[in-house]
Amino acid sequence: MSEAVVLLSGGLDSSTVVALAEEQGFEVVALTFDYGQRHKKELESARWVAEHFAVKEHIVVKLDIGSLLKSSLTHPSIEMPERRTRQQIESSIPSTYVPSRNTIFLSVASSIAESRDAAAVFIAANAVDFSGYPDCTPEFVAAFQLVLDVGTKAGKEGRGIRVEAPLLRKSKAEIVREAVRLKVPIEKTWSCYRGGAKACGRCDSCLLRLEGFAAAGVQDPLPYEVRK
Repeated sequence: MSEAVVLLSGGLDSSTVVALAEEQGFEVVALTFDYGQRHKKELESARWVAEHFAVKEHIVVKLDIGSLLKSSLTHPSIEMPERRTRQQIESSIPSTYVPSRNTIFLSVASSIAESRDAAAVFIAANAVDFSGYPDCTPEFVAAFQLVLDVGTKAGKEGRGIRVEAPLLRKSKAEIVREAVRLKVPIEKTWSCYRGGAKACGRCDSCLLRLEGFAAAGVQDPLPYEVRK
């Protein structure tokens, strides 16, 4: 059975991707980053999800880079957008964008994958219901695949690592339905940009998640401070 390294943040999307990778027959090596984000709640969720799916291994990498990256997800002094409309979310890249985060994460994931002779790296990038991050687009995924094809020993030897982004063109409602089908422990996932006792219900991530659950006709089991 081939291994796959799956980026697992603890959110709904990445947790669903873990389940999809296992469904495809891969032995999953889950990879989570503690990179200086404002809260650690998503790390707890990642541990829950990894245990739930009994992944082959769960690797947590600490990258002390949060203070170097200008983002409201890493700097409490930078204002985080709230209560934005769908049009506002789709029209600009918000302060929650973390510069080159997926480039960094995929680089580490692919290095681990190549070292382990894993066949693929999975990322929960989504270019439908998202905040306009440039490193969540089909163009980015294709470009990174080219990097691996031409810039790794595995690629040069014709056994290149595949970049898999199974949620890339799915709506949030479709992702919710997949999560339900795959028995993802939705109540243990965490999507909120804040780390309170309850999800805030006001940040972009909460708004997109709640919208997706509503469109899918599924009740989100997470408690929220505010529900749209």
